[in-house]
Amino acid sequence: MPQTSPPLSTLLPPLVCGTATFNSQYNPDPYALPTTAIVHEALSLGVRAFDTSPYYGPAEDLLGAALDTLFVHQNFPRRDYFLLTKVGRISSDEFDYSASWVRHSVQRSLERLHTSYLDVVYCHDVEFVSSAEVLTAVRELRRLRDGTGVVKYVGISGYPVTTLCELAEMVLEKTGEPLDIVMSYANFTLQNTRLASVARPRLEAAGVKVVPNASVLGMGLLRQKGVPIGAQGDFHPSPHGLRAAIQAASDWCDMQDIKDKRLEKVAIRWSLENWMRVGANVGSTGDPASGIPWTREKTEKYGGDKLGVSVMGVSNVEELQETMRVWRSILDGLEDGEKTAVCSGRGTNDRAWSLKRQEDVKTLAHGIQKVLGGWVDYAWPSPPPGFVNKRSAPAVPAPLPTPAASPDQLPKQASINEGSEANDLNMNYSP
Repeated sequence: MPQTSPPLSTLLPPLVCGTATFNSQYNPDPYALPTTAIVHEALSLGVRAFDTSPYYGPAEDLLGAALDTLFVHQNFPRRDYFLLTKVGRISSDEFDYSASWVRHSVQRSLERLHTSYLDVVYCHDVEFVSSAEVLTAVRELRRLRDGTGVVKYVGISGYPVTTLCELAEMVLEKTGEPLDIVMSYANFTLQNTRLASVARPRLEAAGVKVVPNASVLGMGLLRQKGVPIGAQGDFHPSPHGLRAAIQAASDWCDMQDIKDKRLEKVAIRWSLENWMRVGANVGSTGDPASGIPWTREKTEKYGGDKLGVSVMGVSNVEELQETMRVWRSILDGLEDGEKTAVCSGRGTNDRAWSLKRQEDVKTLAHGIQKVLGGWVDYAWPSPPPGFVNKRSAPAVPAPLPTPAASPDQLPKQASINEGSEANDLNMNYSP
């Protein structure tokens, strides 16, 4: 079967910094967040991939502003980091997967992120539209990939894993080419592991090479203090029964005689550590951010072949630093992790601590899942019952002006409209 070359699985870093938190869903005022400091610290700590979306409020603008700085231009060439964004989702009840909107959205993302190309573009939350609409958007993204090169790899994202599998299989059947990447969120956590049990084998069979696991806390559900309440209020789709069970599990953790037993600490490490292994077949061999200074290492040198890809969002520098400490500790605990620990300067004691922590987390995770009982592997409905897409007819936007040059001007990007067929909207894209 045809495959984009080189495969994304040989390039994408296994740890991706997510920016959904740069949004009023998770925070009262995303503009008050230290987003530039977060991005700069992430790059300094070895993170080489950032996930965002136009749907995440000002996230693309905030990420783009942080990247379009002298610090980044002088120290981190564009080729050294990956930008992943999305098309199709406009608001909570508005989606547009038409070819014209896909082109508009890609162009807008290029401008907001101050870049001449996007490494990955997903069709965002595909369960809210028809399979025909998904196929239209995938084909348009691939046309941009093949025509102007402003998109490098194409994928889909969403919540219900069966829908993601069905669409990946449909795209392969209709086009003869597999999707490069399929991302799910809140489906490989302490509460829900269906990304591994249900989705992974089917996505592999559909030729998908990379399956990132996003939102390891279930969109903030697996926290001692409950779901996050931002400027948009309580947006979380989880039912009250599940929330009560999570609170009971959190209370159980507090009673255990184990250090660092808070629910979210256990949940983060359990998901990152287990998906690193369980998701390896649909993982990557990109730079693992192991802490070895200024080395563009490959994971085959430090701890095995491929590592499962995880997306982690943070709201401040301290959360980022703690995430990186946990991530590197997990790397130290891999089969060949002693070499990583020594080469990074952490030493053999850190590996021993990592292995002990691994056992503690296993014990706590087993107890948490026992408390959750029948809520384990529960998935809330998405879209919710009665959902109606308010985007009844595609709005064709006027062409946008060429963005102003950034301080470190990259070669002039090709317009995504160059070579567009006049009858794009009339092409037969039925699945």
